[in-house]
Amino acid sequence: MELESAPLSASSKDGKSIRQNGGSVSTNHLSSSKEVEKKQRRRRCWFICLGLILFVLAIAIILLVLAFTVFKAKHPVVTVNSINIKDLNIDLDILRLQVHINVSLDIDLSLKNPNKVGFKYTNSTSSLEYRGKVVGEFPIPAGKISAGKTVGMNITLTLMADRLLSNAQLYSDVISGNMSLSTHTRISGKVHVLFFKVKVVSYTACDVNVNVINRSITDMDCRYKTKI
Repeated sequence: MELESAPLSASSKDGKSIRQNGGSVSTNHLSSSKEVEKKQRRRRCWFICLGLILFVLAIAIILLVLAFTVFKAKHPVVTVNSINIKDLNIDLDILRLQVHINVSLDIDLSLKNPNKVGFKYTNSTSSLEYRGKVVGEFPIPAGKISAGKTVGMNITLTLMADRLLSNAQLYSDVISGNMSLSTHTRISGKVHVLFFKVKVVSYTACDVNVNVINRSITDMDCRYKTKI
């Protein structure tokens, strides 16, 4: 008995069809389906990447707008509320035309943070000057001011008498009854605006006229300057 076996697979001369188990599948159809799937996969990846890029750009634009509007760095506002004489002692040596003087000034400051975020300031200094020479200093320790808050500072500047011994104009000033002093306060720190740190510096200078006869301040002129 002879059994005829059908070929498991046969291909036509042009190789476009495959017969297997009684069925036929077009090779062109398989290849075109794979290409379509690849194209669809690439298209999905492209849309995902484009969406991520647009999302990142949108976030960056929003942060940039906020940084230049709502969260824009503003300088701290230092205000001198008052300056009063705490202590004043004068010893005149008429024969030698010399004077020994001790002066202490109480300065009431207000430091306001107008920013939407906290302001941290470093160790700062307030100084007392007589005719352009530093004759007293007061250290201001580092601290932090919350957003939109105002803190008060009480500073006592004491004149160092030994720094005035070589100044020949001191005697004539005391004899005239008026002595001009200057106070200088510099406060520097940083404001964190989103992901950035902005350095801000505030300067305050006050010219004070001290009446040594009635031990009072007769005139005061303050100037303010800020830098970002």
